Amino acid sequence: MESDTSSNLENLKLSNKLEDDIITLRLLDLTDVDDFMEWFGDDNVSKFCSWDTFKYKEDAISYVVDVAIPHPWFKAICLNGKPIGTISVSPFHGTNKCRGELGYVIASKYWGKGIATKAVKMAVSAIFIDWPHLERLEALVDVDNPGSQRVLEKAGFKKEGVLRKYYLLKGKTKDIVMFSILSSD
Repeated sequence: MESDTSSNLENLKLSNKLEDDIITLRLLDLTDVDDFMEWFGDDNVSKFCSWDTFKYKEDAISYVVDVAIPHPWFKAICLNGKPIGTISVSPFHGTNKCRGELGYVIASKYWGKGIATKAVKMAVSAIFIDWPHLERLEALVDVDNPGSQRVLEKAGFKKEGVLRKYYLLKGKTKDIVMFSILSSD
């Protein structure tokens, strides 16, 4: 009985710790490259992403300079000021400019703590203000990634269905689950 009590007390401490943590979104810059490597250099994170795991800091610097900084909506997910992941919205163009696609990654040691869910909620709130023309935000998730599917459901996204053989990931054709949230939701 003693170990159950101490175990419950430890879980309560961990739970309260997260409530005290501050999650923010901000622009990513070159000073974040070492933190950036924590998730872009993690095979567990890149497993469901189109990019391969980064092995060298120089590759991370190039990515930040060439992709993150010029991107129209690309933010660092920060926990108590320290970047632990990224979140972005990519716009569609032309007759599809009413839509955008959400993408996010977070260092694997922070999975399952509610941080990604909170970051997604923050991004949704911000993007519909930042881009008033946007009416629909989509997210595509690998069918084999239930954790990310739960993040989107908890953030208020609606599951629309499975799209079979939708994209090529690391040489294999993959099925995805389509999620969306509307500006009117």
